[in-house]
Amino acid sequence: MASSRDRQRKLARAKLDRQMARRAVKERRRRRMLAGVGAGAAVLLIVAGIAWAGGAFDSDDTETAAAEDICAWTPQSATANTNLKEVGTPPTTGIPTSGTRTMTIATNQGDPITVSLDNTLSPCGSESLAFLAGKKFYDNTDCHEITSYGAIRCGDPSGTGQGGPTYSVYNENVPTAPEPAPSASTGTAAKTPLYPKGTVALIGDPPGTNGSQFLIFAKDYSPATPEFSIVGTVAGGLDTVTKMSKIATVANAAGDKVKPKSKITIKSLTVGDAAAATPAAPSASTQS
Repeated sequence: MASSRDRQRKLARAKLDRQMARRAVKERRRRRMLAGVGAGAAVLLIVAGIAWAGGAFDSDDTETAAAEDICAWTPQSATANTNLKEVGTPPTTGIPTSGTRTMTIATNQGDPITVSLDNTLSPCGSESLAFLAGKKFYDNTDCHEITSYGAIRCGDPSGTGQGGPTYSVYNENVPTAPEPAPSASTGTAAKTPLYPKGTVALIGDPPGTNGSQFLIFAKDYSPATPEFSIVGTVAGGLDTVTKMSKIATVANAAGDKVKPKSKITIKSLTVGDAAAATPAAPSASTQS
């Protein structure tokens, strides 16, 4: 299995490659525009300058770069880690970057769990889940852990905590730990949990090398150092999540008492098409 340092280097390299690709696109566009402007008349120079100042060209560059390179899938070796499963890699273009899509998890523990995946804050994580669901990667697999912090850990067909696909995706939506709370004499505002009950997040080992595994939080959790990338929120079936979290645990192969005594089996996991974001209602002052 690749070392943490090697994985971190691959992750950093993937991010750098994405940044450089976007910069190259912008630079090519800028050079083309400068050449065209240099050959035009003075009036065209003025028009082009106004358009440039207005951000028209930057907007096109951003859209082009996003269309060409939204997500970077970092290869992982199934030879080094035999718990990984080869299923290909998700696409890098045509990935929804707004709105939501619904993930439905049918288990042996009650009503289905529906999750609203966030395409805006976690487009790559959402796309990965959708891709794997389309490959039936999760069907008939067990959630192998109920964590000490109240989350159900699923998505590893091997049940070892080391399984997943032969690629990983970087973190996108990790919450920021709050500043130290003020002293009691000045009063404290109610804290918002970093991972509220019902949050669904990706988990990787090491953090930032996310594969197929995900957490469903059955209670609020606010670690000192957040490391899980939030990908969505439970929209239905929270009672099922609560029920699963109360299952007794026994020792796993490593001797940790986190393995559900009664199996939590995912019968099927599906992800629907992306739904457009709902526009905000117009204010009374703008209505005719």
